[in-house]
Amino acid sequence: MRYKITHGGYAGTFREIKQALNATVEKLVETVHGIMEATDTVGTAAAEISSGSHDLSQRTEQQASNLEETAASMEQITGAVKQNTDNANNAKNIASGANQIAMEGGQVADQAVSAMRDIETSSQKIADIIGVIDEIAFQTNLLALNAAVEAARAGEAGKGFAVVAQEVRSLAGRSASASKEIKALISDSVAQVKSGAELVNKAGETLRDIVGQVGKVNALMNDIAAASVEQSSGIEEINNAIAQMDSMTQQNAALVEENTAAAGSLVEQSKRLEEMMQFFKVGDGQARKAAPATHSTTMVVKKPVGARVAPPSAREQAPAKMPAAMKKQANGHADAEWKEF
Repeated sequence: MRYKITHGGYAGTFREIKQALNATVEKLVETVHGIMEATDTVGTAAAEISSGSHDLSQRTEQQASNLEETAASMEQITGAVKQNTDNANNAKNIASGANQIAMEGGQVADQAVSAMRDIETSSQKIADIIGVIDEIAFQTNLLALNAAVEAARAGEAGKGFAVVAQEVRSLAGRSASASKEIKALISDSVAQVKSGAELVNKAGETLRDIVGQVGKVNALMNDIAAASVEQSSGIEEINNAIAQMDSMTQQNAALVEENTAAAGSLVEQSKRLEEMMQFFKVGDGQARKAAPATHSTTMVVKKPVGARVAPPSAREQAPAKMPAAMKKQANGHADAEWKEF
């Protein structure tokens, strides 16, 4: 491909054949040059693609590893959130039970306050009755005293009546003394009942406050339980998303590995193509050499180094003259081949 027919001794059809052959060789040289340049470009691009694919593969593997660690951490968080949700539900149930017990205690306290008020009212009625008894005893004592005075006035005839009046007076005195003692006891009981009623009222108010606070705690626990359920649902969605991301990352890693293998194959094919193109000797006096592919993350395709070629011989430069008969026969064959060409 480095040589052209430069001898000027051709005329007619042979001259046209010579020009056509020289033009064909020039076009073929131009085509081979283009193929060699394209081979260099393809090799360089394939090396860069292979390097980029290798780096992308490493980053994808690192990302997949990070996603696996994240998924494991999210599983632990999910377990903790579920445990918190269960605890919140248990606390909610306990708070509901405490609220119910406190409400029942408040009702019992209200009933106790009502009973203490009834006892206080009954004690007051008993005190009033004792007061009436005391008044009756006092009146009986006065009547006995008057009867004794009248019996003394009657003399001997009133002695028996005087004894009866004395007994009635003594009985009235004992009744008055007993009624005073009962009245004192009733007064003490009424005072204690009032004190107990006040304490029960305070206890009832305290229980009502407890019921209110327990109700607030119950409402808060309901909110916490609902929030825990929502949080658990959100964590579950995050887990699903991470699982999908992990699956997609694994698929991407597989695709990157395939891409890396394809790029490596492209580099090898480019190398083989350059080795095959060494067969052609172009007119610049250089032979193409295949670039060795480096086994690293950055793959570089080296430019082929030219090899110096010996100059053509005189026989190649100037063909020997042919006899006339052979020349005529050759011209006939050339005309036939040119027409076929």
